Amino acid sequence: MEYLLYFFIALPLTGFFASLFIPERKESTLSYNSYFFNGVHLLCSQLFFFYFLLSGHQPITASNLVILKTPGYEFFVSFGFDKITGAYLFVGSILTFLVTMYSRYYLHREPGYKRFFNTIQFFYVGYNIIIFAGNLETMFIGWEIIGISSFLLIAFYRNRYLPVKNATKVFSLYRVGDVGFILAMWMTHHLFHENVTFQQLSDYTIVHEHMQSHTWIGVFISLMLLVSAAVKSGQFPFSSWVPRAMEGPTPSSAIFYGSLSVNIGVFLMLRTFPFWEHQFSVRVLIGLMGFVTTIITTGIARVQSSIKSQVAYSSLAQIGLIFIEVALGLQNMALIHFAGNAFLRTYQLLVSPSVVSYLIREQFYNFSPRETTIEDSFPKKIRYSLYMLCVKEWNLDSFMYAYLWNPLKWAGNKLNFLTLKKAMFFFIPVYLLGLFLLFNQHLLSASIIKYLPNIVSVIGVITVLKSFSERQHARLAWTLVVMNHFWVALAISFNELPSFHEKNTYLLGVTVAGLIGYRCLRRIKTLEGNIDLNLFHGHSFKRPLFALVFLLCCLGVSGFPITPSFIGEDLIFSHIHEDQIGLAFFSSLSMIIDGIAIVRIYARVFLGPHEKSMYEMAYRSS
Repeated sequence: MEYLLYFFIALPLTGFFASLFIPERKESTLSYNSYFFNGVHLLCSQLFFFYFLLSGHQPITASNLVILKTPGYEFFVSFGFDKITGAYLFVGSILTFLVTMYSRYYLHREPGYKRFFNTIQFFYVGYNIIIFAGNLETMFIGWEIIGISSFLLIAFYRNRYLPVKNATKVFSLYRVGDVGFILAMWMTHHLFHENVTFQQLSDYTIVHEHMQSHTWIGVFISLMLLVSAAVKSGQFPFSSWVPRAMEGPTPSSAIFYGSLSVNIGVFLMLRTFPFWEHQFSVRVLIGLMGFVTTIITTGIARVQSSIKSQVAYSSLAQIGLIFIEVALGLQNMALIHFAGNAFLRTYQLLVSPSVVSYLIREQFYNFSPRETTIEDSFPKKIRYSLYMLCVKEWNLDSFMYAYLWNPLKWAGNKLNFLTLKKAMFFFIPVYLLGLFLLFNQHLLSASIIKYLPNIVSVIGVITVLKSFSERQHARLAWTLVVMNHFWVALAISFNELPSFHEKNTYLLGVTVAGLIGYRCLRRIKTLEGNIDLNLFHGHSFKRPLFALVFLLCCLGVSGFPITPSFIGEDLIFSHIHEDQIGLAFFSSLSMIIDGIAIVRIYARVFLGPHEKSMYEMAYRSS
């Protein structure tokens, strides 16, 4: 039976690759391709799920596929199936097939029809990898696939300003969650001294044995997992991104932010529950976060003027309750609640265009407001204060800008004196000096060597801060992003010298993608004359091939799962010691800003309204 687990991953993956080779003009072929593969997946998954229930629902584990093995590290892909996977497979297969059927007609003759079905199939690949994952590394592959699919679907209407702007915002927050996931994997390696599987985590004896003398490490891992789950599921204080994600087509909003993708954070906490179930402080924090999210988003949903935003916040309120159930250990209730919420929100979003039309007619002829509401029992000052806070969405968006993005922009703006020539003139000699000292450490005292990893990693942070805040030169921003990976590798090499093969796996992929990406930017500069980062240029309208190649380069530099740098990042982090919080913090911070800067370059150069268009575009969101 374990081979069927690979089948459930291979089937949507085959559908995705098949859709890539279908011409854009053949709408019926594109839709039937998704219809067939998702339909077969639905049929097989339902039969397998009911067989699993009737056969005593014993967990199934597939043999591990080793991707890379070094003397001190092993990267392998692992799959498994249990009741949590079964519930998510049951719901996910039905809803994906439903949305596929709906989209065949909803997006008829829509520009980007092929892009939509390609991305939906890609998302479904990532979703299945996550729910079948047998360890954190495998889950992270699907986690990243869902992240980039989300960005592409929010920016589906890529010739408009607001979808692209909001897609960049959402991906920026996703990147925070991604690094939380990376740090959790890093510390898990140090706690268990191996690439641990979820089956091992479910064994209380193994977890308790390793946690006895490393309590703070266990708390750190749990908090990083919670940060990742909170970002993905839009929990407080990261709730403001979900309604912004509704800029995409209604079918993608339904399957992503109404049902499946937004519940992946819950899945992560359910999957890792055996690890943190005995950490009382973590359980209290999860429950408190869910409670605050539920209270805040319920109020916000009640004052929304957009039906999609109302459904989005209502979904977040229910997910907050599910987090409370998970914290209380009510796993079966959480799974039932997830299924009910997913089906309801998908239905509400898919029928929302018809419902709005119907309600407008009803409201015109016989509208009668409710006579009393629960808020009428509150004192007037409290009632009005809550109303204003909910209308302003509790200033959650402003909070993220004030305490996350604006400080990064301020720090980056202090480096405005750097140009491409100055950056090369400064960083290349310093990097060569660092390489010299790396292989001649006997020339330095032990106290200096101790601080060198942190110093070098700070230089890497400086390069991406400048790239993040750069408003003029796209090629400078891209070069600094690529250079950051070399600084991270050098910093960790001072700490513990990785093997030549490990460094090659990491830096070779970054270098190749970086050079091709730079060449793309240079060619676009020659052809179009303007690729400044102070506005969106929309060059994908005239240069779709360049846009596709540059997007692949962005994935290569940012460490996407299909690239060598993905495994390389995990390898590099395995050489940071458990007591080197500073080095881990600076390295992860540079990777957060690195990913955001890359997507920002791609979005501003290739997405948005074309700069030579005669039509005006709205530049402010309502």
